Amino acid sequence: MPTVKETFDAMASRFRTDKAAGTTAVIQYDVSGDGGGTWHAVIKDGACTVNQGAGTNPNLTLQISAQDWLDMLSGKQSGQMLFMSGKLKVKGDMGLAMKLGSMFQM
Repeated sequence: MPTVKETFDAMASRFRTDKAAGTTAVIQYDVSGDGGGTWHAVIKDGACTVNQGAGTNPNLTLQISAQDWLDMLSGKQSGQMLFMSGKLKVKGDMGLAMKLGSMFQM
């Protein structure tokens, strides 16, 4: 099982350019608990870069615990179920949040 940091380190390589056509966004991830932290992804011109730390004026901010993040990425939990149960908090562009899953290979 990868660590939270390892999942963010691998995120740019899992980016699907074909699913992100026309998307320009800053997405911030606030991961709480063991191994958590703050990361942000910048999607621009068909590319994605991921860095540790807070993003500048994020279009979307996701708040989730480290264990729920790892469970979501491994397929044990769905993002929709985590959102509905209040374990995944979303601030900002809901339309972007809805298509986020398709922009990255899991």
